[in-house]
Amino acid sequence: MTNDKNSLFQKIESVRRRSKIQDTHITLAHGSGGKAMRDLIDDVFVSKFDNPILSQLEDQATFDLASLTQQGNKLAFTTDSYVVDPLFFPGSNIGELAVNGTINDLAVSGAKPLYLSCSVILEEGLSIETLRRVVTSMKIAANKAGVQIVTGDTKVVHRGAADKLFINTTGIGVIRAGISISAHNIQPGDVVIVNGEIGNHGTAILIARGELALETNIESDCQPLHDLVKTILDICPEIHAMRDATRGGLATILNEFSLSSNVAIRLDEQSIPIREEVKGVCEILGLDPLYLANEGKLVVVVKNEHADTVLSAMKSHPAGKDACIIGEVIPSPAGIVLLKTLFGAERIVDMLVGDQLPRIC
Repeated sequence: MTNDKNSLFQKIESVRRRSKIQDTHITLAHGSGGKAMRDLIDDVFVSKFDNPILSQLEDQATFDLASLTQQGNKLAFTTDSYVVDPLFFPGSNIGELAVNGTINDLAVSGAKPLYLSCSVILEEGLSIETLRRVVTSMKIAANKAGVQIVTGDTKVVHRGAADKLFINTTGIGVIRAGISISAHNIQPGDVVIVNGEIGNHGTAILIARGELALETNIESDCQPLHDLVKTILDICPEIHAMRDATRGGLATILNEFSLSSNVAIRLDEQSIPIREEVKGVCEILGLDPLYLANEGKLVVVVKNEHADTVLSAMKSHPAGKDACIIGEVIPSPAGIVLLKTLFGAERIVDMLVGDQLPRIC
């Protein structure tokens, strides 16, 4: 009898493990905590993100501290949520954006990204196939970056309570000894470098919404930046500040820098790389490309004496091949960003007020 029971239990467990979701769209049952939810998690998420830590299916991911401390002496920890509209846009989608965005938030601290969480809020009625496409893109992005998605959560809300799909990702990385990147390090005489064209992501999202009769071949610049950061730090560990220019764009990041270090930053408009198509869209719509969102652009502030070395290192990497020096740090007026225009005059570039483009990440 005992053997018969064991055989029955094994068959039940085998069936559970083989369960595939049969529904074509998300229902409230997929957030109920029962079999429908388990099938969704197993079939859509676990099957894609599969790794030894996630496969334990505990309520948390656990790590060996010794393996972390072998890679660095500080832990970096960040979280972000993604509500972009539309979910798919030229060059990327919400899943890839969620992975790369969190990786980049770790990278600009000098950290090596290691682990991510993935929590999703699903609207009732969302296509399962759409969710599979998003999850697959997350897996591809994570593999490309060498990180593991090790834990997560799933919630379902009534139709109309969310817009299809929201994603939260949290990231953990380690920072090696000798790296101390902070906006508070910036000093007069420093040089400001950007790794390429700005405004592509914001423009791609705007066009993808289909609300305007505009057509371009602009794609989002969504990409992981941790390997570029490693290239920079390998050649020059003494980077003063670094940040990825996402919401609020280049202008907002530089205003944050100037306020944190009580210095001024002077930009040279002629040196800032912007595609002609982006300039054209901005002129038509009355937007300023300095405030447009990016998802694969970082701003580096470094001592003038290291600028050429850092610039050369950035140009040697695919993610920094179009890098250029765009400005300098000056003592005053403290907390202000100035722009030397194409006509030789100067104007203040203030912090973004309001929102040029909502829900771009």
